[in-house]
Amino acid sequence: YAVIKVLAGRATPDGQTVACQTNQTPQQSKLKHLVPSIGTFFTPLALHDAFVIQDAKRSISRRRFVAPSFNDVRLILNTAQLLSLTREASLELMTFDGDLTLYDDGESLQPQNPVIERILRVMSRGVKVGIVTAAGYTEARRYYERLFGLLDTVQLTGALTLKQTCNLVVMGGEANYLFEYAPNEESKLKWVPRDQWALEEMKTWSEQNVAALLDVAEKALKECVQTMKLDAILVRKDRAVGIVPKSGRFAREQLEETVLVTQKILEMSEAGKTVPFCAFNGGNDVFVDIGDKSYGVAGVQNFFAKRDSSTSSSTSPVGHIPGSRTLHVGDQFLSAGSNDFKARLACTTAWIASPAETVALLDEVVEYLS
Repeated sequence: YAVIKVLAGRATPDGQTVACQTNQTPQQSKLKHLVPSIGTFFTPLALHDAFVIQDAKRSISRRRFVAPSFNDVRLILNTAQLLSLTREASLELMTFDGDLTLYDDGESLQPQNPVIERILRVMSRGVKVGIVTAAGYTEARRYYERLFGLLDTVQLTGALTLKQTCNLVVMGGEANYLFEYAPNEESKLKWVPRDQWALEEMKTWSEQNVAALLDVAEKALKECVQTMKLDAILVRKDRAVGIVPKSGRFAREQLEETVLVTQKILEMSEAGKTVPFCAFNGGNDVFVDIGDKSYGVAGVQNFFAKRDSSTSSSTSPVGHIPGSRTLHVGDQFLSAGSNDFKARLACTTAWIASPAETVALLDEVVEYLS
């Protein structure tokens, strides 16, 4: 759709669309009239230039029988977003999903992973980095086991200043546990107290309401296990509840049915109206977390801005790195319970399909920043 609009010379996510949003008159945007369900744009998108760049790589205009594909459009939009963020040197924060974005599903970030070198290059240009993952651990050691390749390399590299190494955090459980890089800690991470990053809205989520929501979710998951005769284990945590297989793998259809049923039950419950939640398909498990990645990304934005508010290094308003200066990179934007989708409420996004695409995207970021 975006390619067609560029070639037809019609309305695109340009300054007019963003201006209408800023003035709180989105209904006056031409693009909003063409696509009423369109979401928020934090920046204009350089679609024409992005098409030229991706056309040179993917031969879109030179193909005779294969029309522009979904992946063509997805990558054009990614490049357009990168161009808009880097041309004005406005990129201040990048956040990443873990599984299938930085490393293969269920794996860890090994030292030889090519994404590590690219992340260091981005950090060396002053960009802050956050890993925003659904993995919900209360211990820093568990995150070190998943991210040790990156954390060890940051400590050993001579490519970053001491100040730049401190621009790395991990947000776990979607939006529940924040850890900052700490080279003197055994796990290279240090827990950050909730009052140093949580949004004011998040501070109103009472433990009683959290427990009530998880109780409803647990009951819904048990019903799904019984209905579909799943060979599953129920896992209850302090800020999440989910099911994992006793052995083997669940079918994709079983996972998505469980997500949709659980989500609908929670949406119709009183508990689901008091605390935001995220029901998502983790590839071979289903979990319900308190909050979602929009709160996770916003928490990272809040933490860095608060930490830097007493210095002149940040040009953002005190207490907030805006979405127009933040890019979230993830793979879950389409299937049922896509937890990266909610990040679109907090910042600009890039939709990738594999860790290899993340490497290519970071190469683009470094090139454009240079």
